[in-house]
Amino acid sequence: MSNFQSPRGTQDIFYEENKKWEMLEELIRAFASVYHLKLVRTPIFEHTEVFKRGNDSSDMVNKEMYTFEDRGGRSLTLRPEGTAGLLRAYVQHKLYADPEVVSKFYYLGPNFRYERPQKGRMRIHHQFGVEYLGAKNPLMDAEIIYLGVSFIQELGLKECKVLINTLGDQETRDAYRSLLKDHFKPHVHDLCEDCQRRYDQNPLRLLDCKVDTHHEVMISAPSLHSVLSIESKTYFDHVCEQLTALGIEWEVSDRLVRGLDYYSETVFEVVSTSASMGSQSTIFGGGRYDNLVEYFGGPSKSGVGFGMGIERLLVAAEAEGVEFDVSDEVDVYVLSLTQDQARVQNVALYLRSQGFKVEYDLANRGKNSLFKAVERSKARVLVFVSEEQFQNGLLNVKQAGSTTSKDVEWGNLVDHIDHLLSHGHEHCDH
Repeated sequence: MSNFQSPRGTQDIFYEENKKWEMLEELIRAFASVYHLKLVRTPIFEHTEVFKRGNDSSDMVNKEMYTFEDRGGRSLTLRPEGTAGLLRAYVQHKLYADPEVVSKFYYLGPNFRYERPQKGRMRIHHQFGVEYLGAKNPLMDAEIIYLGVSFIQELGLKECKVLINTLGDQETRDAYRSLLKDHFKPHVHDLCEDCQRRYDQNPLRLLDCKVDTHHEVMISAPSLHSVLSIESKTYFDHVCEQLTALGIEWEVSDRLVRGLDYYSETVFEVVSTSASMGSQSTIFGGGRYDNLVEYFGGPSKSGVGFGMGIERLLVAAEAEGVEFDVSDEVDVYVLSLTQDQARVQNVALYLRSQGFKVEYDLANRGKNSLFKAVERSKARVLVFVSEEQFQNGLLNVKQAGSTTSKDVEWGNLVDHIDHLLSHGHEHCDH
């Protein structure tokens, strides 16, 4: 017997767990509607240079991407994050030419990263992200953060805080890199192998190290705010002021740099304060990027966005005891009192076409097994099909748990079931 298993870092999702995913996806669509966000679906794989841009120092690019060569000798990479592919599409299809200056998009789908699997961190993880493209305005940064916070609050999460920082403009980052290189130079060989690589590629990444985070040289590292340009300081102050005006509490974290190299100016993370979350406390994060559209060959347009993992959201909800309605009740169960099973199927399919959730027996079970199946289905209405009554245009209908039933004409069947269920339903066109 074969012993096939799902690959490490992946998962199969069933039944009640899928109900939670569906509810999250419905909430995402609701927020997308009121914020007038347009859905973009990009390929699951892209040309590698979409994600590997120049001397990128991020762990994602250097250690985590699933990259392969196709039969034409082209280097392709499974999508590790959502922003880059969306911006590639934005430029390729000249969406920046839209007369509406600011374009607002969202995406929802799987990403792939080769990393050590943990709770809420899988090698295939699903991400909901939002991107505002086309302008640079502190109001955009504040609204993106507000949108994300409002979403997780609507989900029921309460134990979280907003961490925010600025990486400044190019002038600021150049000055800060020099400051960091001078600071770390005497100690760089005492740090982990990744930090030694980051020192040459992008010393800002040193501050994102999880291995040497308590090393004295990390603790004493200078703050970027000491070299922040006047323009960037003014911009950052306006973002923070607007967050306060929107009722969002925030905390400056001057070591927050995020995990990707394309960020500039505002960066942020919303983290769980629940003790049950452990080290995987980030619920979502993002920031502003000024040069990514140009990298893909587009005009000089700034953008800001965030990404949040569905798996991580569910872990955070579990940590806070958020309950999902995962009930799986059936409206109607159609049972046969005749040998002609096709009649039962006809009744079931008709009721489904009228919008009811309907089950019937497809396994030719005996009476005891069948009634156990009906009980498990939690059907609220039972419809009995007998040969004689069917010939006379009648069906016997009863409410589950009731001791009385009623013979109902075909023409009145939908209204009678509606009455028993005590709610309306949507009719489906077939």
